[in-house]
Order: sequence, then C-alpha cells, then structure tokens
Amino acid sequence: MTSVATDPHPTRFREAERRGRNISRALLRLARISHEIDESCMERIRTALTERDELGADLAEAMRLSPGDPDRVAHHQVAAALRDAPHRASDLPPALERFMDELTAVPEWVDWDRIERGAATFRYLGRNANDVLLQLSLIGGYRFGGPADLLVLTGGLGGDNTLRRLAETQKWTHAVTRAGGLRPGAEGWRLTVHVRAMHALVNSRFEPRWDSERWGLPINQADQAGTLGLFDATVILGCLGLGVPLNRRQRDDLMHLWRYVGWLMGVDPDFLTDEESVRHRMNYHILLSAGKQTQAGRDLARAAVDAQRMRDFGHRSAVVERLHRRYEHARTLSMLTAFLGPSGMRDLGLPARLPWALVLALAGNTFRYRVLGALPGGRRRAGERGAHAQERVLASTFRDRPAEVGELPEAHIDRRA
Repeated sequence: MTSVATDPHPTRFREAERRGRNISRALLRLARISHEIDESCMERIRTALTERDELGADLAEAMRLSPGDPDRVAHHQVAAALRDAPHRASDLPPALERFMDELTAVPEWVDWDRIERGAATFRYLGRNANDVLLQLSLIGGYRFGGPADLLVLTGGLGGDNTLRRLAETQKWTHAVTRAGGLRPGAEGWRLTVHVRAMHALVNSRFEPRWDSERWGLPINQADQAGTLGLFDATVILGCLGLGVPLNRRQRDDLMHLWRYVGWLMGVDPDFLTDEESVRHRMNYHILLSAGKQTQAGRDLARAAVDAQRMRDFGHRSAVVERLHRRYEHARTLSMLTAFLGPSGMRDLGLPARLPWALVLALAGNTFRYRVLGALPGGRRRAGERGAHAQERVLASTFRDRPAEVGELPEAHIDRRA
C-alpha cells in the first residue's frame, strides 16, 4: 500500500529524456523491445515519484513517538520481532504487529520451488552477478540524479564507509540467494524486512529537508521499482553479455525470486513482475523518466571504484595483496567501460579503459560454462564454483569485520506535547 505526497510532478521527471533514449539503445537492442513510449506507463512512474511505502511509514511514525507512549515502537522490539519470526510475541505495538502480520503472510502467487531454483541460478552466475550488480547496476545507476543525492546525504561517501556500504549490499544479496534464504524468519527474509524498515526511517528522517519538488520523496516507489529492475532483468542481460548461458526457465525463476524480494521490500504491485520482457519495458520507461547527472553520482562512482583498492584478499604477502588490489581497481574501470561505454564514463567523471576485462570474462565463462559445464555433472559443479566465488567476493569487502547489514538509523523521536 502506498501514500501520495503533496507535489504530483517533481521537476526531474523526463527532464533528460533524450539522454535516456541514448542510454537505452543497448537495452532496446539486447532485450528486443520496442522504442515506442507507453504514456500510461510514464504517468504511473510520475505519480510513483511521490508515493511511499505506507506500511513502512506507519512503522517509522510509531518509532518516532515519545517514550512512554503505548503505541511507540522501539528499535529493540523491531530487532526481537525479526529474530523471532515467523513466531511473534502477543504484546507487540499495533504498528509493528501490522508490519509483521503483512510480511510473514506469504502471497498466494509465491512458488517456493521456483524461488529455490532462482536462488540456485543466481549462485550459478558466480562472480558475473557481482560484476553486473557493482558496475552496471550500482555504479551505472549513479548516472541519474535523485537516489545518488540521497545516498550522499545519508553518508554513503568516504573511504572505508563506501566499502562498508558496498559490503552490506553484497551481504543482503548473498543472503536472499542462499538455499532457503527467503523463507519467513530465514536470514535473507530478515535482512530484506530490516532494509524495508531502514528505508522507512530514512524517509521519515530526511523528508522535511529533502527537495521533494525536485526529486519526489526521498525513497519513492519509482526509484524502488528502478532499483528492483537493476537486480533482476539487468543482471540477466548483463550476465548474458558476459557469456554466461541462461535458459528460459533459469531466467524466469530468477525473475520470480526478485518479485518476492520486491514484495517484501514494499514495492507497489504495479511494479512487481516475474516476466522478463515486462521488466525490460519498465526499465526502458524508467530510463526515459530519469533525472540529469549530478555531482553526487560522480562522487559516489569514484568512491566505489576507489574502494576496490581497500578490499582484503587474504594474501600473506603484502606485495601480492597490493598487486591484487591494483588489479581489481583496473579491472573495475575496464569492465565499467565495457558496460557503460566512453560516454557513460565521461558522465561519471571516470577514466575510460580498454575493455580487456570483458575479453577475459568472455573467455573464462566460455570455458567454465560451455566446456566444463557440458561434462557430466557440469551444471552442478558450476553452481558450486559460483557460490564459492560469491563468498570470496563477500569476504574481501568486509575485510576483518563480521559480514552483517548496518543497524537501523535513529528514528529522531518526536517529543511534541
């Protein structure tokens, strides 16, 4: 359920449509979708810029109540409710009870066999999924104003903090794509619901000082739909482009998994789908509606690339460790150039590099998936190798810290009489 803010038409909407058309050319070609614009879809995106997750907003409002108010929800109550799920205490505050009731009730359309196959497909993708999510989805997403500006405002920049933010996203992605990870009460489910509560608190905290006339709500339904599209259909296209073979059932199951994740995150049903072609059409229209490049996006992109020099690969030799970090930094720039092109790199203020990393990825994936994968048991071993590769990436980003997602932000308690 969503709620509409006061301004129905943020100025960012369609302000850079020509630029969006240029960026979307590769999507149109690879996804084989029409360039025709569906104005009803554009109108839905426009209104979604001013819509929030109402269930989450109710929880955030209850967390802002003064101590002693019987309806107040405390941080420790949210943590306990997530820890105990799907079981629940009988004395939860009303807003938290509604929140947990909604999210522990699995929608009828959820097919657990498909979700487990979708999770297995994500693991099968191995490091390729991490590459697409970091370079094409995350850093590529910094080419548009709004979400990047909010991330800077909430503290997404700055040395080790950048690496921590990247690691937290990888930890969440890792959790939702492990076997059984999305069952109510499992780690992936808990982290997803945690992130939903975190988004609601960010909206509550920053909306009073956020330029809603320019951007819409801080975390709005249009941006959430765009983010979901970066995790499902964009990962599929990106991995296909890196030479990973995916059959139709694998692609459909992966879409189904992320549809349920989107539902848990509070994405409006209008933007939930497990049909890849429908998501590509949505992504196309979201690109056309997107705002201009901002300095915040450039700063975030540079910080994300530089963070690759801070990863810990566990080598005993300091020299080897240093060389590995330099390699990952160079590889990221090379892969980014392959994904975004020279113009995309200019938008982000990043140096373009020869796409040698794409050549290496194509060669490696051809051997792993098409040669080794054709042997008896090859697909199973590819999934095992892929899962191990994802675990190594996760370990390198958390360095010497435990792999976890950040705590809920403070609710800024409202002490009005």
